[in-house]
Amino acid sequence: MRRALIAAAITAAALAGPARGEADNPFPTVAAAYLVRVQGNTLWEGRAHERLPPASLTKIMTALLALERRGLNEVTTVSARAAAAGGTRLGLKAGERMRAVDLLVASLVRSANDACLALAEWHSGSEPRFVRAMNARARDLRLADTHFANACGFDSARHYSSASDLARLAEFALENERFARIVAIQETTLQTAGGERSFRIETTNALLGRLPGAEGVKSGHTQKAGRCIVALARRDGRRVLLVMLGARNRWWDAHGLVERAFAVSRP
Repeated sequence: MRRALIAAAITAAALAGPARGEADNPFPTVAAAYLVRVQGNTLWEGRAHERLPPASLTKIMTALLALERRGLNEVTTVSARAAAAGGTRLGLKAGERMRAVDLLVASLVRSANDACLALAEWHSGSEPRFVRAMNARARDLRLADTHFANACGFDSARHYSSASDLARLAEFALENERFARIVAIQETTLQTAGGERSFRIETTNALLGRLPGAEGVKSGHTQKAGRCIVALARRDGRRVLLVMLGARNRWWDAHGLVERAFAVSRP
């Protein structure tokens, strides 16, 4: 822990160059695109409207749609297609029965693609129908630089978003208390509906429990997207939201940017 704090402090110092308003893009090397907001107001940004692959930050929209549908305590059967999903997985088997809410938790906390796809199929009956609902919701939220091609964040030429859109999406999703509680979970245990198997999961968000005041939100990584993060932290009644797409040193630079944002935004 001490080494992590020292490294974060070093990064914060390295990021402590420009003050508020000195440049449109004061930290051009931290990520392909980024945006920092304090209390909902943009403090710094770089290429925030550029369309880039969002990796598993996609799951914020997947979770939002699931939360907006009633019946999260419903039990659904995992399809063979969902069980075969690649990348990060919960380890579900075809035919297993899970509550939709547990699939939601696994999607957000562990970023499990098998749970994410099973959740999409529970919601809409198939992933293509779910993706159409995702894009309709994106239009409703005026996410002009966002288009989804799948439910979980796999790379595709037609799957993209922007730091600005993802900040708007995250802020909207965080208004849902259940979403906010789930993305703050550091570790938990899930079970199949009949209790036959249990899954101990830990968050993929390394800021939780390490960055003071961190409360979420979601990390992601694919070969094309690189390392991505939407981070939220609260201190002394102030809130900092950070989005980074294609980050060079995701955890250290995210830590440093959040610390710097709190420092320069003191009343």
